[in-house]
Amino acid sequence: MTYLMLGCRALLLVVFLTALVGKTRSRAAFAEFRASIVALRLLSRRLSRAAAAAVVLVEAVAAVLLVVPATAAAGLALAVALLLVFSTGIVLALRRGDGTATCRCFGASAAPLGRIHVVRNLALAAVGGAGLTAGAWASGWPPHAAGAAVALAVALLGALLVLRLDDLAFLFSDPKRDLS
Repeated sequence: MTYLMLGCRALLLVVFLTALVGKTRSRAAFAEFRASIVALRLLSRRLSRAAAAAVVLVEAVAAVLLVVPATAAAGLALAVALLLVFSTGIVLALRRGDGTATCRCFGASAAPLGRIHVVRNLALAAVGGAGLTAGAWASGWPPHAAGAAVALAVALLGALLVLRLDDLAFLFSDPKRDLS
């Protein structure tokens, strides 16, 4: 269980750090992210701008909490909560039929938000839940180096798949059918 928790923490850490860097790498990147939150039209323009800043702050806090073993459970719980908020926001935008909002989740992508993003976020929330559950049963810290290396390698592979999901979906999609 120690290795499962380690892998879940590592996967979410890579995803959240990539998202954080993508959104804050430049003023233009943050402005594009903020504009994508405004485009969802879930909140007023002013609150949407504040929400964009809050997302960046919460992602940073979650990442820091995930790094430290003593605060890992709090980091996992915060990550799960944030991913569920993201999923809810996307579902609300999709139900309203707003096909213009883009996924600026990792900063650069201009892919339109769709069901695939909800599934991705729910899968990541499940990873966080698995990490929390494993953490409750984990023992044997620090883990053995070989086991930790395997857990981290699997986590990095999982994170890579998550981070390139839009590209993978495009590769395997029917060009005549919309991904949303």
